[in-house]
Parts: sequence; structure tokens; C-alpha cells
Amino acid sequence: MSWQQRIENALHQRQQQGLLRRRLAVTVSPHARLTQDGQHFTHFSSNDYLGLSHHPVVIDAWCKGAQHWGTGAGASGHVTGYSPCHQQLEHTLADWLGFPRAILFSSGFAANQALIFALAESSDTLIADKLMHASLQEAAALSPARYRRFPHNSLDGLARQLAATDTENRLVITEGVFSMDGDQAPLAAISEMCREHQAWLMVDDAHGIGVLGEEGRGSCAQQQVTPDILVVTFGKALGVSGAAILCSDAVAAYLEQSARHLIYSTALPAAQAAAVLASIEIVRQQPEYREKLSQNISDFRTLCSQQGIPLTDSLTAIQPVIIGDNHRALAVAQGLQSAGHWVQAIRPPTVPVGSARLRITLSAAHSTEQITRLVEALHHVL
Repeated sequence: MSWQQRIENALHQRQQQGLLRRRLAVTVSPHARLTQDGQHFTHFSSNDYLGLSHHPVVIDAWCKGAQHWGTGAGASGHVTGYSPCHQQLEHTLADWLGFPRAILFSSGFAANQALIFALAESSDTLIADKLMHASLQEAAALSPARYRRFPHNSLDGLARQLAATDTENRLVITEGVFSMDGDQAPLAAISEMCREHQAWLMVDDAHGIGVLGEEGRGSCAQQQVTPDILVVTFGKALGVSGAAILCSDAVAAYLEQSARHLIYSTALPAAQAAAVLASIEIVRQQPEYREKLSQNISDFRTLCSQQGIPLTDSLTAIQPVIIGDNHRALAVAQGLQSAGHWVQAIRPPTVPVGSARLRITLSAAHSTEQITRLVEALHHVL
């Protein structure tokens, strides 16, 4: 079969299965508003959990940073792309999150893959939650290490995998908040189990940082856990872009020598680092954003309960409504859009087969009226 035939067949099959993805050009505005092709919607599909992507202080920090540092880093951090602004951000992250070191990356995907590829060797074992992010799944599968998985958030499953492996180096990988289900890992119990088995713990807290714990320090701080390695991203609650690995001095020095995504990629712009610094300051000093988000989550769940709309047990900003069938999930999402609410249908392989869903994400930027109208529309289309 030629490449052309293979490509056409694959596209046709995805269309028939209701799995074809599309990119649409949209304009996102403050107050959780979105415009697409001249139509206006309330935006319920963003990971901008605190609404900081349009905060004037964050925007001003980026603009002033661009005026001072320019619009691009121009090289990798190992050449000339590492500025005092990058250094300040790393020091701020380490201080805020309680680690000796922080290393910046262009994205969470890059950070996760860089870490696994740099750390894992054939004599090691990676033990991961089955629902961990695709960046980690891919890196673990492609690494030379043995790769084992345990059922989602199953302490018994993790215990069995730890007991069944006897390699000297074992890395347990999980997330703080899972991106498609919105539930949280039992990090305290997982951390204790890792200590008992002398395994390292890595936590990807992309969706917990900024919104959970004191000063928004995330899932680990909320559960009073210090993992061996923590990955945080700046493109969700912090409202910017990029990521960082928090770790020991030795691991950071090792990554500086071995992490190919770090060594061979242009560094994120210093102006972007300046914007992240401004966002962290807001998160640490202004808890009212987290308080507003928490109230919005509570209001949404209460209204859905009153309307008989089934939800999962998620208590985070990610509120999935499980539909099951791919085509029906698309139809329900379209019904919500017709009512002025932008909600995306999430289908396999992003989620397990048979669990297509609406992934509703709430933000501190949403008003009570916007949430009430969404629930009314959801009740109508379901």
C-alpha cells in the first residue's frame, strides 16, 4: 500500500469512527469569552484555570520583558539563551516549591520526555499509572528501561508492580491531577510506598500547580509530599507557557549534561520567563483567584446535581461528563456550541475506548451566570 493510500484510508477510518480531529482558528478574550468565525461563545475548554493569561500585570511583564530582552532567546541555554531572567525564574520556582533546583524547558511535553530519556537505562524499571500523560507514556515505551503500568490510582496495583521488580533503580510516575478525569493521585500513600521499596517518585503536576495547596504550590504541597522529581508547567493555571523540572542539585546537573531537549532546543524567550515570574507573584500573593475557582467548581457541581446531570468524583477545575459513544459526544458538544457554550468532545485515543466525554474546564474568570447557563444548556442537550 502506498503512503498516499495509507494516509487516505487512515483519515477515512477516523472519520467513520467519529475520531477525526480538527483545528479551528479562535480568538480567546478576557472573562472566559471565545470567538470563532464571527460567533461568540462562553469558553469552557481552557486550562487557564485562574484566568491569568489576560491579566494586565502578566501581559505588561511580557511586553516589558520583550523590550528589554528581545522577542527570542536566540540559542539554547548552553550557548547564549540563558539570561538573568531565566536564572531568576529558576530560583523563584525552587524557592516557591521547596526544591534545591529548577530547570526550565519549552513545554511540559519536552520536560517529561527529556527527563525519562536522560534518566532511564536498560537496567532500570519505570512503573507508571496507566492514565499518565501521552508524553510520559511515549517516553517510557521508547526508553531502554523496563516499562510496567498499574491500574489508575490503584495502590494495590502499584504494590504488586513494586514487589514484582527487583532492579536497583525504579521510578514510579504519576500525575497530581489527571488531565482527562480531573481526579487526584493519592500522593501521600504512593510516596510512602516508594520509600518502603526504595524507589524514586516523579509527579507531573501540570494541572495542580497554581490552583492547589498553600500559595498554589500544587498537589504535592497539598498532600505534604516531596517527590524526588516534580514537573510543573506554566501553560495552565499560570496562564503563560513552558515548564520546569524541580529536583536535587545532582539531578539538575545531570540534566544539564544529558537532557537533549534542553541542550539542543532554543531556550524559551526571556520575556516569557518574565511573564511567568509575574504570574507566580499573583498566585502566591492573591489567593482570591483560587478561592473564586473553588467556588465556581462547587457551584457547577451543585447545579448539575440539582439537574440530575451525572458527574465523576472530580473536585478540580476539570469536570468531565462521560458520554461513551464518539458520535454522540460530538453531537452533544455541538448542541452546547449552538447554545453559545464552547465545550470540546474528547475521544480516543486521548481517553479509553468507550469513554468519550465532554471535558468541561472551569476558571476563576467564569461568572456565576455563565456557569448557570452552561448547566441549563447541558441539561437540555443531554
